[in-house]
Amino acid sequence: MSTVAPFPGPVKDPGAANQAVPPQQTAEAPRPASPRPRDPRLDFYRGIAMFIILVAHIPGNRWANWIPARFGFSDATEIFVFCSGMASAIAFGGTFDRQSWWLGTARVVFRCWQVFWAHIGLFFFLAMSMAALDLYGGFEKSYVNSLNLGHFFKDPMTQIVGIFTLTYVPNYFDILPMYLGVLVLLPLMMALHKAGMWAVVTASCLIWLTANPYILGLGPNGISFPAEPWSDREWFFNPLGWQLLFFTGFAFMKGWLPKPPVSRPLVALALAFVILSAPFGSHKVFTWVNAASPELAQLIEPGREAIREWREKTDFGLLRYGHFLALAYLGWVAAGIGGKRLVAAGQTVGARTWALFLRLITKVGQQSLAVFVFSMALARFIGFALDQTERAVLTTAAANLAGFALIIGCAYGAAWFKSQPWRARK
Repeated sequence: MSTVAPFPGPVKDPGAANQAVPPQQTAEAPRPASPRPRDPRLDFYRGIAMFIILVAHIPGNRWANWIPARFGFSDATEIFVFCSGMASAIAFGGTFDRQSWWLGTARVVFRCWQVFWAHIGLFFFLAMSMAALDLYGGFEKSYVNSLNLGHFFKDPMTQIVGIFTLTYVPNYFDILPMYLGVLVLLPLMMALHKAGMWAVVTASCLIWLTANPYILGLGPNGISFPAEPWSDREWFFNPLGWQLLFFTGFAFMKGWLPKPPVSRPLVALALAFVILSAPFGSHKVFTWVNAASPELAQLIEPGREAIREWREKTDFGLLRYGHFLALAYLGWVAAGIGGKRLVAAGQTVGARTWALFLRLITKVGQQSLAVFVFSMALARFIGFALDQTERAVLTTAAANLAGFALIIGCAYGAAWFKSQPWRARK
C-alpha cells in the first residue's frame, strides 16, 4: 500500500563520451521513460488471492473450510479488488497523467472490452461443458443446474440477450461484471481528481452510500443491478459498493493517500480487531466459541444479528472494509518496505525454496485475469473429478495441488504469449 519507485533516469551510452558530436547535435533527444518497476507485494498478494479463489470455487472442497472467508468478515475477493485497484493505478493512471484524459479513458474502455469478452467466453465455455456432462456423462447429478443454468437452456433467446446486457448474471459468473462496473467509474474519478483528492473521496463515499443506505438509517435496500428476469435477485457483487475498496487501492498506489506509518500501536490495534471480530464475522469461529463457552456465545449472538447489514458481502458492508484494511496493514508491515522481507537472501536450501515459491506466486499474480478465467473453469472440472471419488483427504489434497500446478502453468503460458516471442529477432 505504498507508492512504487520513481522512474529511473535515461541510460546513456558508455562510449558516447569518446565520440565527436557535431554542434547541432549536442542537445540529447528526449528518450521515453523506462517502465515503472512492479511492486512485488502487489503481485505476491494478488497471486495468493488467485489460489484462494480456486480453492473457494471447487464444489465440495474440504480445503475451502480453511480459507480466510471462514475466519473473518473479508475474504479473497477483497484482496482481488484492492490489488486490482493498485494495478489499475499503474496500468491506467500513468496514461491519464502522461497522455490525456481522453486517451486514458480509451485505454480503460479497451480493458473493459477485454474483460467483457472474457466474461462472455467463460460463460459459454462452462455452459457447453456442463451441458456435455449432462448429455453424455450419464450422471444422476445435473451439472447444468448446479450452476443455475436451467433457465438459460429452457429459454435461450431471452437469456442470451440478458447475458450480453448483463441483466442475466448467474451465480458463479458475478466477479467480472462487478469488475467491469468498477472500471467504468475510473475516468470519472480521474476527472474529479483535478478538483482535488477530496472530490474523489466524496464521490466514492456517496456512490457507496447509494448501495448501503443503512448507514444513514434509510433502510436496507439501496441501488442494485438485476441478476435475472424471473426473480428479484441482484448481482452478488454490487459494483456501487465494491468500488470503495477498488479506489482505496488505486489511491494508495497513485500516492493520493499517504502510506500508513509502521508503529507497534497500529499493529496491535489491527491485530486486535482481526482477532476479536472473528466470532462476529465467522460462523466457524462462533461455533468454536460456543463449544468452549456457551455463555460467551450467548453474549456474542445478539451482536452478530445486529451487525448483519454491516458485514453484508453483496453491497460491501463497512465492517468488511475495516476488516480488510486491518489485514492489508498487517500484510504490508509483514512484507517490509518495498517488499524486502519477501525477497530471499542467501543460497541456503530454505532461501532457494522460498525464492522459487515467491517466483511462482508472483507470476500468478502478474497474470491475474487469465488465471482467474482459467481457474473458474478449472474449478468445475476438479469438482467433477472429485464427484467420481469419495473425496478422501488425500484425494482432495491431490486435486487441489493439481489445480495449483495448472494455474501456475496457465500464468507462465499467458506470460509467454504476451511476450510475443514470434516477433523476436534471431
